Amino acid sequence: MPEHISPQVAIIGAGPAGLMAAEVLAGAGVQVDVYDAMPSSGRKFLLAGIGGLNITHDEAWETFRTRYGDGQPQLQAVLERFPPAALRSWVQGLGIDTFVGSSGRVFPAGMKAAPLLRAWLHRLRSAGVRLHMRHRWLGWDADGALRLLNPEGEIVIRPQATVLALGGASWPKLGSDGAWVPLLQARGIEIAPLRSANCGFDVAWSAHLRNNFAGTPLKSVALTFTDAQGRTEQRQGEMVIGEHGVEGSLVYAFSRRLREYLEQHGSATFTLDLAPGRDAARVFADVAHPRGSRSLSSHLRSRLGISPVKVALLHEVLGKEQFADAATLAATIKNLPITVRATRPVAEAISTAGGVRWGGLDQNLMLTALPGVFVAGEMLDWEAPTGGYLLTACFATGLCAGQGAREWLKR
Repeated sequence: MPEHISPQVAIIGAGPAGLMAAEVLAGAGVQVDVYDAMPSSGRKFLLAGIGGLNITHDEAWETFRTRYGDGQPQLQAVLERFPPAALRSWVQGLGIDTFVGSSGRVFPAGMKAAPLLRAWLHRLRSAGVRLHMRHRWLGWDADGALRLLNPEGEIVIRPQATVLALGGASWPKLGSDGAWVPLLQARGIEIAPLRSANCGFDVAWSAHLRNNFAGTPLKSVALTFTDAQGRTEQRQGEMVIGEHGVEGSLVYAFSRRLREYLEQHGSATFTLDLAPGRDAARVFADVAHPRGSRSLSSHLRSRLGISPVKVALLHEVLGKEQFADAATLAATIKNLPITVRATRPVAEAISTAGGVRWGGLDQNLMLTALPGVFVAGEMLDWEAPTGGYLLTACFATGLCAGQGAREWLKR
């Protein structure tokens, strides 16, 4: 089997975490070789930026750090090495300004990912980083060398340090397929199961709703959910009625708690306020107002702004007699229950929960069972909502792993 000249550091994965580790190491004069199974770098990063690349979030650090959940002190320490302000400065260093949107989300000027990635790759190549595309990592051989498969066949390399940044298991067509899980488990690395995060949920819709409203945005609603710990939260926003259930930003904001409830109870029910700008008394008054010759659906649209998709949702939970009763209809408009039965598959999710458990890592993200091997990005056991939090943690863990590999080489 042919063997390449071994690099000082091999980075497996050319997404944000891997490229950030490469930048840290190249800046210290280390020869870095980055390997990726895809034909080009940062494919998931580019797709995430199609609608506007949300790189981080502008809010107080005390609030920002809570977005990653409880019980993850190691991740909190990593984020402190590269907080949102540092990330914005880093983007500025690539010659790209950033701005804060009305929701507090931070975007690069122009909104797109491609200019940022082009500038970054140019800087990395100028620093001597070598990129090897179409190289799929196959694990280790019996002697501990890295096995890689490229179009010409299998090769082995023997770096002095390795950074694994292979992503989770969402969007597998872009390279994050979770194929690394059994490779690490075979080496005794403990991994929390990969699960859907920032995902949609299955709902048993009627054929009428599926056939007529699948893909329809559901705007101006407020979602209320009481989680497994008894904590109730309400948030207003938008979601989408999917063919199989519900999805969209408002649903993603609750996805962790909905998933955890599902895992414990088998189903989870949240409620929607279809008219969040009106109190219950006003909704009842509008519903009960004489409608003349208008249909009830037209009456609801005229008086309350209830769109056809909202009317269809009301029909999902109310029978004909209930729908005709003003008190019942008004109460349901303010408190419409939706029961979810399962998360959508991991391949459809924006991100994944689970991954390499923190207990098997040191403070520099090195696997204690595999000295010299570092892990970064979504391979680690963490999750966060959309809104720039995902990318911030990927950049921060990449920086931490790069720093760790740099210190390892000094030893």
